[in-house]
Amino acid sequence: MKKVQIKLVTIEDIRNFVNTLAKYSVDLDLQSGRYTVDARSLMGIFSLDLIKPIDFIIHSDDEAIIAAVLEDVKNWLV
Repeated sequence: MKKVQIKLVTIEDIRNFVNTLAKYSVDLDLQSGRYTVDARSLMGIFSLDLIKPIDFIIHSDDEAIIAAVLEDVKNWLV
């Protein structure tokens, strides 16, 4: 498992983020405070407090998958 912080500012950021993650079959979550949602869920993301950075969690022990996901989301890393 790997946890990093990301920042999604605009609606276009959110749409691009979700589309980027669509190709991965591992579990990917976003966590803000006590709320956790699927990182591929537009409605779930909009239910989070996006004013501040949120935690992006990759549920995998495969270093290659983690590296690939992090490379794809590097534009949103804090």
